Amino acid sequence: MSVLYVLLPLMLGVVGAAVGTFVWAARRGQLDDLDTPPLRMLADDEPAGARPSTAPARQRNVVPMPHRSREEDSP
Repeated sequence: MSVLYVLLPLMLGVVGAAVGTFVWAARRGQLDDLDTPPLRMLADDEPAGARPSTAPARQRNVVPMPHRSREEDSP
């Protein structure tokens, strides 16, 4: 019975955090468009066999991987 005195406030805190996170996401517009993102992955970037365009390439947020030397790999 004494475990309820610990678990009940803990679970109320977890539920409160979940509800707060949902309200925060809804107010910031995270749930506005639920249809487009799943369909975006089905669209081709370029048709197959097409020549590369002369337009500038899209900028990508790619972080280069650090180079590891062979000495780091050995034990």
